Amino acid sequence: MASVQEKIAQMNAMKEHIRQGGGAARVEKQHAQGKYTARERLEKLFDENSFVELDMFVKHRCTNFGMDKKDMPGDGIVTGYGTVDGRLIYAYAQDFTVSGGSLGEKHAHKIWKVQDLALKMGAPCIGINDSGGARIQEGVDALSGFGGIFFRNTAASGVIPQISVIMGPCAGGAVYSPAITDFIFMVKNTSQMFITGPAVIKSVTAEEVTPEQLGGALTHSTRSGVAHFACEDEDDCIAKIRELLSYLPSNNLEDAPAVEPTDDPNRQDESLNSIVPDNPNMPYDMKEVIRSLVDNGEFFEIQKLFATNIIIGYARLDGKVVGIVANQPKVMAGCLDVDASDKAARFVRFCDAFNIPLLTLVDVPGFLPGVNQEHTGIIRHGAKMLYAYSEATVPKVTVITRKAYGGAYIAMCCHELGSDQVMAWPSAEIAVMGPSGAANIIFRRDPDKEAKTQQYIDDFSNPYVAAERGYVDMVVEPKETRPLLITAFSALASKREVGPAKKHGNIPL
Repeated sequence: MASVQEKIAQMNAMKEHIRQGGGAARVEKQHAQGKYTARERLEKLFDENSFVELDMFVKHRCTNFGMDKKDMPGDGIVTGYGTVDGRLIYAYAQDFTVSGGSLGEKHAHKIWKVQDLALKMGAPCIGINDSGGARIQEGVDALSGFGGIFFRNTAASGVIPQISVIMGPCAGGAVYSPAITDFIFMVKNTSQMFITGPAVIKSVTAEEVTPEQLGGALTHSTRSGVAHFACEDEDDCIAKIRELLSYLPSNNLEDAPAVEPTDDPNRQDESLNSIVPDNPNMPYDMKEVIRSLVDNGEFFEIQKLFATNIIIGYARLDGKVVGIVANQPKVMAGCLDVDASDKAARFVRFCDAFNIPLLTLVDVPGFLPGVNQEHTGIIRHGAKMLYAYSEATVPKVTVITRKAYGGAYIAMCCHELGSDQVMAWPSAEIAVMGPSGAANIIFRRDPDKEAKTQQYIDDFSNPYVAAERGYVDMVVEPKETRPLLITAFSALASKREVGPAKKHGNIPL
């Protein structure tokens, strides 16, 4: 009979074997591809020595196709919890060195447990995906594993932040868990996401495409909009995850973490008085405006490569987190299109779910016209922005820097969509459409058309008519915007708003 010390030694030997994953050769191959192992990723993500592993000894119970003879340490996944900057986080990381990180019944159950614990504790959940897909030998048991993950993703949506990290292949049904979560990180050249791979596509449609072209980080960050971040390497990815977490609350009952401000709340930036060109058709960079307004010029942009005609991201005003939605006059004149509408609407809904106040910066000439936009559903997609802003009950402040025309003016959170305070710069133009176009319609048969058109432009190319009607609360000198925003959000901090009782609304998806 073994002594206690022998049993402890046996336990430690078993643990060490499991920690080796698929063995030295497979670990070396992982490193050769520019990828860390599952445990290395978790060590880098969490505060030093804070990660606690769960279910280390779990293994599959499949006896099909010789599976009972396979050594699969940890069943191809590492799960547990720890702290990031001192805050509790739950996470799992698929281990590609063990059977390609394939998902089987018990592999899924380990994920389920972490998801359940994260939801119970009100802590963010991070999933690191690096897997060849469902474990074919386990058949329907593997598929049911996916179903349970998706169900838990949905239950946790809007309750705790969920972050998906793609650090290798993620194919087939596996892609839908990340798609349900709040943020998706990908790594250039080493991560891919697709429903069907290049080989299947070639056999079905005869199209030839590489995995990177089909579902790489740049593809999903620039074209599909599936990914929110395309990182240079895994170290860059982990650093960005930690930075994102610094802006997010742990759950929907908390506020986002505030920091001690190091930027003067009364700071004024003279450059804002000249940033908007005199020519209304000339572009400028709205990101410069954002950096001038926020604490220390620090802006954490999200989906910076997708639908670049609109900008979303996080910053702080006097140490407190705000979510920013802004038109970008440098791209498509800041018009709203299908992709921009989707991008902004989902961000607004996330901020609202997690008590993050919204700052909207407006310079929008309208929704993008064109047959393609109409046929791809600009009506339906644009309605998502109207719905998201109308539904949001967090403090909402809007600043109109220049153009605010037509339905796009409404979509960028006017008073009627629930904005608590609307400011306008003297350069603001608020109207049904551009004054030149409007005058051409109104005075098209008038013999004094030219003079009346100029008079119309002079009368309506300013914010004062809207201010007279109460649609604009204040017209402000641009350089004074930062201290006024800080005062506004401070006044709105105690905002409480309750809508009609209902199970949930029906957003135009």
